[in-house]
Amino acid sequence: MRSALDCLRPIAHRHFLKLETGILTLRTPADCAGEFHAASAIASHAMATIGDLPVLPREIEDILGISATERHRWLKDGRLPSAGTRTVALPGRAKKITFHFFDRRVVEDVLDRDLVSNWREDDALAAAENRRRAAWKAQLTRSQQSTTRPRRSTELDEGDPSLLRGWAAFERDGPR
Repeated sequence: MRSALDCLRPIAHRHFLKLETGILTLRTPADCAGEFHAASAIASHAMATIGDLPVLPREIEDILGISATERHRWLKDGRLPSAGTRTVALPGRAKKITFHFFDRRVVEDVLDRDLVSNWREDDALAAAENRRRAAWKAQLTRSQQSTTRPRRSTELDEGDPSLLRGWAAFERDGPR
């Protein structure tokens, strides 16, 4: 993806354009009116088309303040809709990578409606419910195992001698 600064040609004239947070300033010497108008047209075109560029995964994480895990989870369950995928071959890598990109209007909508905090609350409730369900299932499994399997000798009550194997013979014959 090219920035607005990359659009200025030739490269020797890029120092006339300064990009700061929210401000794009173009300054040229007074005797370079033609270069000013050409550079101004290029910068204006770049600024007009920048809204059509897709939002990349790292950018959406920064914009929304989310983690990669949240992005993957919300993308998988459809809460964060993808605008499509791109496959690129990175230099120095043998394999191509495929990633989802996102529409800027969807990102703005998510920010405006504060959906991230709602989604996080929903995820926390779902995680608590899953933990509760897993604990209940584990407890049920333990209770079923204790009723279906025979008791081991280590699990016998020490107060009830009739449950010990060979106790009757010991009481009759005594210790040997």
